[in-house]
Amino acid sequence: MARVAIVTGGTRGIGEAISLALRDAGVAVAANYAGNEERARAFTEKTGIRSYKWDVADYDACHKGVEQVEAELGPVDIVVNNAGITRDGTLLKMTYQDWKDVMDTNLGGCFNMAKSTFPGMRARGWGRIVNIGSINGQAGQYGQVNYAAAKSGIHGFTKALAQEGAKSGVTVNAIAPGYIDTDMVAAVPQDVLAKIVAKIPVGRLGHAEEIARGVVFLCGEEAGFVTGSTLSINGGQHMY
Repeated sequence: MARVAIVTGGTRGIGEAISLALRDAGVAVAANYAGNEERARAFTEKTGIRSYKWDVADYDACHKGVEQVEAELGPVDIVVNNAGITRDGTLLKMTYQDWKDVMDTNLGGCFNMAKSTFPGMRARGWGRIVNIGSINGQAGQYGQVNYAAAKSGIHGFTKALAQEGAKSGVTVNAIAPGYIDTDMVAAVPQDVLAKIVAKIPVGRLGHAEEIARGVVFLCGEEAGFVTGSTLSINGGQHMY
Protein backbone atom coordinates (compact mmCIF):
# COMPACT_ATOMS: atom_id res chain seq x y z
CA MET A 1 0.00 0.00 0.00
CA ALA A 2 1.28 3.46 -0.88
CA ARG A 3 2.47 5.80 1.82
CA VAL A 4 0.13 8.71 2.52
CA ALA A 5 1.40 12.29 2.60
CA ILE A 6 -0.11 15.63 3.48
CA VAL A 7 1.50 18.67 1.86
CA THR A 8 0.31 21.91 3.39
CA GLY A 9 0.00 24.77 0.95
CA GLY A 10 0.22 21.98 -1.57
CA THR A 11 -1.78 23.29 -4.52
CA ARG A 12 0.46 26.11 -5.75
CA GLY A 13 4.09 27.22 -5.99
CA ILE A 14 6.65 25.11 -4.19
CA GLY A 15 3.87 23.10 -2.56
CA GLU A 16 2.41 22.13 -5.92
CA ALA A 17 5.83 20.93 -7.11
CA ILE A 18 6.23 18.89 -3.91
CA SER A 19 2.77 17.32 -4.27
CA LEU A 20 3.52 16.32 -7.86
CA ALA A 21 6.97 14.94 -7.06
CA LEU A 22 5.65 12.81 -4.19
CA ARG A 23 2.80 11.55 -6.36
CA ASP A 24 5.27 10.59 -9.06
CA ALA A 25 7.31 8.75 -6.41
CA GLY A 26 4.29 6.54 -5.67
CA VAL A 27 2.93 8.37 -2.64
CA ALA A 28 -0.79 9.00 -2.10
CA VAL A 29 -0.88 12.77 -1.66
CA ALA A 30 -3.40 15.02 0.06
CA ALA A 31 -2.76 18.66 -0.86
CA ASN A 32 -3.94 21.11 1.77
CA TYR A 33 -4.91 24.69 0.94
CA ALA A 34 -6.26 27.61 2.93
CA GLY A 35 -8.57 29.66 0.76
CA ASN A 36 -8.18 29.72 -3.02
CA GLU A 37 -10.84 27.19 -3.94
CA GLU A 38 -10.72 27.94 -7.67
CA ARG A 39 -6.96 27.28 -7.78
CA ALA A 40 -7.34 24.12 -5.70
CA ARG A 41 -10.13 22.81 -7.93
CA ALA A 42 -8.04 23.40 -11.04
CA PHE A 43 -5.05 21.72 -9.38
CA THR A 44 -7.08 18.60 -8.54
CA GLU A 45 -8.63 18.42 -11.99
CA LYS A 46 -5.22 18.72 -13.64
CA THR A 47 -3.25 16.36 -11.37
CA GLY A 48 -5.76 13.95 -9.87
CA ILE A 49 -4.39 14.81 -6.42
CA ARG A 50 -7.10 15.37 -3.83
CA SER A 51 -7.16 18.80 -2.21
CA TYR A 52 -8.39 19.53 1.29
CA LYS A 53 -9.26 22.93 2.74
CA TRP A 54 -8.25 23.99 6.22
CA ASP A 55 -6.19 26.71 7.89
CA VAL A 56 -2.98 25.31 9.35
CA ALA A 57 -3.00 28.13 11.92
CA ASP A 58 -6.18 26.59 13.39
CA TYR A 59 -5.31 23.73 15.75
CA ASP A 60 -8.74 22.09 15.70
CA ALA A 61 -9.03 22.43 11.92
CA CYS A 62 -5.71 20.60 11.48
CA HIS A 63 -6.90 17.75 13.66
CA LYS A 64 -10.16 17.45 11.74
CA GLY A 65 -8.38 17.75 8.41
CA VAL A 66 -5.99 14.93 9.28
CA GLU A 67 -8.93 12.79 10.41
CA GLN A 68 -10.62 13.33 7.04
CA VAL A 69 -7.48 12.47 5.08
CA GLU A 70 -6.92 9.32 7.12
CA ALA A 71 -10.54 8.25 6.65
CA GLU A 72 -10.25 8.64 2.88
CA LEU A 73 -6.62 7.70 2.13
CA GLY A 74 -5.28 5.89 5.19
CA PRO A 75 -2.87 6.68 8.04
CA VAL A 76 -0.63 9.66 7.37
CA ASP A 77 3.02 8.64 7.04
CA ILE A 78 4.47 11.88 5.67
CA VAL A 79 3.83 15.53 6.46
CA VAL A 80 5.42 18.37 4.52
CA ASN A 81 4.87 21.65 6.35
CA ASN A 82 5.08 24.03 3.44
CA ALA A 83 2.22 26.50 4.07
CA GLY A 84 3.42 30.01 4.71
CA ILE A 85 2.43 33.65 4.44
CA THR A 86 4.20 37.01 4.50
CA ARG A 87 3.17 40.27 6.13
CA ASP A 88 6.29 42.28 5.42
CA GLY A 89 7.22 45.60 6.96
CA THR A 90 9.82 47.11 9.25
CA LEU A 91 9.25 46.66 12.96
CA LEU A 92 8.25 50.30 13.28
CA LYS A 93 5.37 49.74 10.83
CA MET A 94 4.53 46.13 11.63
CA THR A 95 1.33 45.57 13.58
CA TYR A 96 0.86 42.94 16.24
CA GLN A 97 -1.59 41.19 13.90
CA ASP A 98 1.07 41.09 11.17
CA TRP A 99 3.39 39.38 13.64
CA LYS A 100 0.76 36.99 14.98
CA ASP A 101 -0.60 35.93 11.59
CA VAL A 102 2.85 34.97 10.29
CA MET A 103 3.88 33.19 13.49
CA ASP A 104 0.59 31.30 13.75
CA THR A 105 0.70 30.08 10.15
CA ASN A 106 4.38 29.57 9.42
CA LEU A 107 5.53 28.20 12.79
CA GLY A 108 2.28 27.37 14.56
CA GLY A 109 1.18 25.35 11.53
CA CYS A 110 4.18 23.06 11.98
CA PHE A 111 3.19 22.40 15.58
CA ASN A 112 -0.47 21.87 14.73
CA MET A 113 0.25 19.38 11.95
CA ALA A 114 2.89 17.50 13.92
CA LYS A 115 0.62 17.28 16.94
CA SER A 116 -2.06 15.71 14.75
CA THR A 117 0.20 13.15 13.02
CA PHE A 118 3.36 12.52 15.03
CA PRO A 119 1.78 10.18 17.63
CA GLY A 120 0.44 7.89 14.89
CA MET A 121 3.79 7.82 13.12
CA ARG A 122 5.57 6.84 16.32
CA ALA A 123 3.02 4.15 17.11
CA ARG A 124 3.45 2.61 13.64
CA GLY A 125 7.24 2.90 13.76
CA TRP A 126 7.70 4.96 10.59
CA GLY A 127 7.22 8.57 9.60
CA ARG A 128 8.67 11.53 7.76
CA ILE A 129 8.16 15.19 8.62
CA VAL A 130 9.76 17.80 6.38
CA ASN A 131 9.45 21.45 7.36
CA ILE A 132 10.03 24.15 4.77
CA GLY A 133 12.14 26.89 6.29
CA SER A 134 13.85 29.71 4.40
CA ILE A 135 17.18 31.32 3.68
CA ASN A 136 15.69 34.34 5.44
CA GLY A 137 15.28 32.29 8.60
CA GLN A 138 19.00 31.55 8.45
CA ALA A 139 20.40 34.92 7.38
CA GLY A 140 17.61 37.34 8.31
CA GLN A 141 16.02 39.87 5.97
CA TYR A 142 15.22 43.56 6.28
CA GLY A 143 11.50 44.13 6.78
CA GLN A 144 10.79 40.52 7.75
CA VAL A 145 11.25 40.22 11.51
CA ASN A 146 8.05 38.16 11.70
CA TYR A 147 8.83 35.88 8.75
CA ALA A 148 12.51 35.45 9.64
CA ALA A 149 11.65 34.65 13.26
CA ALA A 150 9.03 32.09 12.26
CA LYS A 151 11.29 30.40 9.74
CA SER A 152 14.23 30.40 12.14
CA GLY A 153 11.92 28.83 14.71
CA ILE A 154 11.15 26.05 12.23
CA HIS A 155 14.81 25.05 12.23
CA GLY A 156 14.86 24.77 16.04
CA PHE A 157 11.52 22.95 16.03
CA THR A 158 12.93 20.46 13.53
CA LYS A 159 16.00 19.63 15.62
CA ALA A 160 14.03 19.19 18.83
CA LEU A 161 11.27 17.03 17.35
CA ALA A 162 13.84 14.90 15.51
CA GLN A 163 15.20 13.83 18.88
CA GLU A 164 11.73 12.72 19.99
CA GLY A 165 11.09 10.64 16.88
CA ALA A 166 14.48 9.07 16.17
CA LYS A 167 14.08 5.85 18.16
CA SER A 168 10.62 5.26 16.68
CA GLY A 169 11.60 5.44 13.02
CA VAL A 170 10.28 8.97 12.55
CA THR A 171 12.66 11.44 10.94
CA VAL A 172 12.19 15.19 11.06
CA ASN A 173 14.15 17.42 8.70
CA ALA A 174 13.94 20.87 7.16
CA ILE A 175 14.67 22.41 3.80
CA ALA A 176 15.68 26.05 3.58
CA PRO A 177 14.96 27.32 0.06
CA GLY A 178 16.61 30.40 -1.33
CA TYR A 179 14.85 32.61 -3.84
CA ILE A 180 12.65 30.42 -6.06
CA ASP A 181 10.81 31.42 -9.24
CA THR A 182 7.32 31.30 -7.73
CA ASP A 183 4.42 33.76 -7.99
CA MET A 184 5.53 35.31 -4.69
CA VAL A 185 9.00 36.12 -6.01
CA ALA A 186 7.60 37.20 -9.38
CA ALA A 187 5.70 39.95 -7.54
CA VAL A 188 8.98 41.52 -6.40
CA PRO A 189 9.82 44.68 -8.40
CA GLN A 190 12.17 43.83 -11.26
CA ASP A 191 14.94 46.17 -10.11
CA VAL A 192 14.88 44.59 -6.65
CA LEU A 193 14.78 41.08 -8.13
CA ALA A 194 17.80 41.84 -10.28
CA LYS A 195 19.77 42.81 -7.18
CA ILE A 196 18.73 39.57 -5.47
CA VAL A 197 19.81 37.41 -8.41
CA ALA A 198 23.13 39.25 -8.55
CA LYS A 199 23.87 37.94 -5.05
CA ILE A 200 23.21 34.29 -5.97
CA PRO A 201 26.50 32.60 -6.98
CA VAL A 202 24.87 30.29 -9.53
CA GLY A 203 23.38 33.37 -11.22
CA ARG A 204 19.70 32.49 -11.28
CA LEU A 205 16.59 31.88 -9.22
CA GLY A 206 15.88 28.35 -8.08
CA HIS A 207 13.08 26.19 -9.43
CA ALA A 208 10.29 24.75 -7.32
CA GLU A 209 11.10 21.31 -8.71
CA GLU A 210 14.57 21.55 -7.17
CA ILE A 211 13.04 21.95 -3.73
CA ALA A 212 10.63 19.09 -4.44
CA ARG A 213 13.46 16.71 -5.28
CA GLY A 214 15.00 17.41 -1.88
CA VAL A 215 11.68 16.66 -0.20
CA VAL A 216 11.28 13.37 -2.05
CA PHE A 217 14.72 12.27 -0.90
CA LEU A 218 14.06 13.14 2.75
CA CYS A 219 10.71 11.32 2.63
CA GLY A 220 12.16 8.13 1.19
CA GLU A 221 13.17 4.87 2.81
CA GLU A 222 16.80 5.59 1.96
CA ALA A 223 16.83 8.72 4.16
CA GLY A 224 16.24 6.90 7.41
CA PHE A 225 19.64 7.95 8.80
CA VAL A 226 18.99 11.64 8.08
CA THR A 227 17.17 13.46 10.87
CA GLY A 228 17.41 16.82 12.56
CA SER A 229 19.07 18.24 9.45
CA THR A 230 18.45 21.32 7.34
CA LEU A 231 19.09 21.03 3.63
CA SER A 232 19.88 24.46 2.17
CA ILE A 233 18.88 24.80 -1.47
CA ASN A 234 19.80 28.37 -2.31
CA GLY A 235 22.33 28.45 -5.14
CA GLY A 236 25.14 29.23 -2.72
CA GLN A 237 23.62 32.53 -1.62
CA HIS A 238 23.96 31.66 2.07
CA MET A 239 26.34 28.93 3.21
CA TYR A 240 25.15 27.96 6.66
